[in-house]
Amino acid sequence: MEIQGSGFSAGLGAIQSGQRMVEKAAGEIASSTVAGADSQQPADLTSILLALEAGKVQAEAGSMVAKATDQMIGSLIDTFA
Repeated sequence: MEIQGSGFSAGLGAIQSGQRMVEKAAGEIASSTVAGADSQQPADLTSILLALEAGKVQAEAGSMVAKATDQMIGSLIDTFA
């Protein structure tokens, strides 16, 4: 049985996208720390921290999609086996 366009692909894509968002935000935080805290505006830091949290949530959602797909496929295998 072949499953086209599975939830694994969607879940993995969301995890990777979330990881990229987290890496970008972490890089911005690290570079602003090196450059000095005086140059960083509080609003900028807030938006970076929000992006960090959004990336985390997106990665978690992707893992939930992959897990749900795994459970669904496991149920199908149990049903047809």
